[in-house]
Amino acid sequence: MTGARDAEGTAEGPHGDVIGHGTWLDKLAYELVRREESLGRDTGMIIVESGLGASGIPHIGSLGDAARAYGVKLALGNLGYDSKLVAYSDDLDGLRKVPDGLPASLEEHLARPVSLIPDPFSCHDSYGMHMSSILLDGLDRVGIKYEFRRAYDTYRRGLLRDQIHAILCRSAEIGEKIAEMVGQSKYQASLPYFPVCESCSRLYTAQAVSYDESDRTVSYECRDTQMAGRAISGCGHSGSAKIDGGSLGKLAWKVEFAARWAAFGVRFEAYGKDIMDSVRVNDWVAEHVLGYAPPHHTKYEMFLDKGGKKISKSAGNVLTAQRWLEFGSPQSILLLLYKRIAGARELGIREDVPSLMDEFSELEDVYFGRVRKELRGNPAKLAKARGLYLYANLLSPPERPGAHVGYMLAVKLARVYRTDRTRRVMEKLLEYGTISEPSPEAEELVRLAGNYADEFDEGGSAEIAVDENMRAALGIIARMLDSGRGTPDDIQTGIYDAAKSCGAQPRDVFAALYQIILGSRRGPRLGPFIADIGEARVSKMITERVT
Repeated sequence: MTGARDAEGTAEGPHGDVIGHGTWLDKLAYELVRREESLGRDTGMIIVESGLGASGIPHIGSLGDAARAYGVKLALGNLGYDSKLVAYSDDLDGLRKVPDGLPASLEEHLARPVSLIPDPFSCHDSYGMHMSSILLDGLDRVGIKYEFRRAYDTYRRGLLRDQIHAILCRSAEIGEKIAEMVGQSKYQASLPYFPVCESCSRLYTAQAVSYDESDRTVSYECRDTQMAGRAISGCGHSGSAKIDGGSLGKLAWKVEFAARWAAFGVRFEAYGKDIMDSVRVNDWVAEHVLGYAPPHHTKYEMFLDKGGKKISKSAGNVLTAQRWLEFGSPQSILLLLYKRIAGARELGIREDVPSLMDEFSELEDVYFGRVRKELRGNPAKLAKARGLYLYANLLSPPERPGAHVGYMLAVKLARVYRTDRTRRVMEKLLEYGTISEPSPEAEELVRLAGNYADEFDEGGSAEIAVDENMRAALGIIARMLDSGRGTPDDIQTGIYDAAKSCGAQPRDVFAALYQIILGSRRGPRLGPFIADIGEARVSKMITERVT
């Protein structure tokens, strides 16, 4: 698309003008509309889709799939096009393994559709709906609007019957194409459709062996199979299944996306790096078998934990939206997801919540006119910064900026004042001049910071490298604080004197102390603040952090 930059840069049109709000979301929406127009398709309502896994606990990457699709929907609206997000739960998927941390009793249900497995927690009508509800709750809590659809209802109502028929009529050709494109030969020997065995209710053991085109019926045999590295026994039943909803069954992933896209008129769907082969095949099936131009795509990579491992429902290292929201705001999650889409990223609550909370405040400053030096004279970057703030607010920004309290400042105070916490921390923020008056926004920040203070110990992050003069000054300050210098004014003066005596710039020493204590270069007046959180505590932080 001429003039549209990569997804990590700013979004500009062919004449250098900023597209929409200047983010990758605007770029994708622009490309999508231009493509739809070139295809001659109606743009009266543009459907974007996100698939929701229902086989394990949904993590923040699952939320990201839907949130990013919703961001494209918002960008389309900003360009003047009606759009909606369809959140599709694949709750006919078979359970391949029991995710870590879930009851071992689920073993007996392996290979059964998750919508037919009882909820082990007894709060939903099935295991699949229990898992879907966790993700839907996350979407609700961050403000994302969607139309929810279930695979169970979709197949039971026969909404894909015409697409299934077209695919099964050309299954031999599709099997050859899958082998050619991705080297998978299984669909040369079997149909890309799994009935649910009417005898044992298993999905992947029911191997479709033939299709009666006139009767639209699949014949199957329930055989032993390999799944997730283990043998699953079939029951030996032979039967037949209607594809029009009279019997339960589902298409294989290699062709199912294409059927949904064509049936629902989907125009945009992102996909993870791990299913890119399936998407390539589905694109071919949509275009060459179903006569439907596949949706516009963008690829994203996975979130990793801080050990560099993929965050996975089955691996048990799940970070949910609910967990994040114990410590951070909905806007901080959305900023995480909307900042960029390309590239894998290591993610952890302890490290990322404070930085994203503070980054959101910085973007709010930019949006309301406090433009940072590096953005001045660069309209595209300035537009992108403002655009990120807007999308983190789902294009519904407040009329005025909120109370800007450094997250780690609130955490440090929350560690000191563990009883009557909100009132006492708010009093200190007023005393420091950090806020001018109490507000619900400031109280909510104190609540989140209090949760963080209670959950995580005070160990700092990476050591701070300083020159010899700075190291000497900080050493004097640490010893001064260990000895209990006295009043807040004495502490403030002592820091200044230590800097001067060692030939260090006082402003640099103060900045280093803010970095050590709060992880930022700014904060409240240090003398009163250090007196409040404890001189010995700050002395220990200095000696542990300075190299």
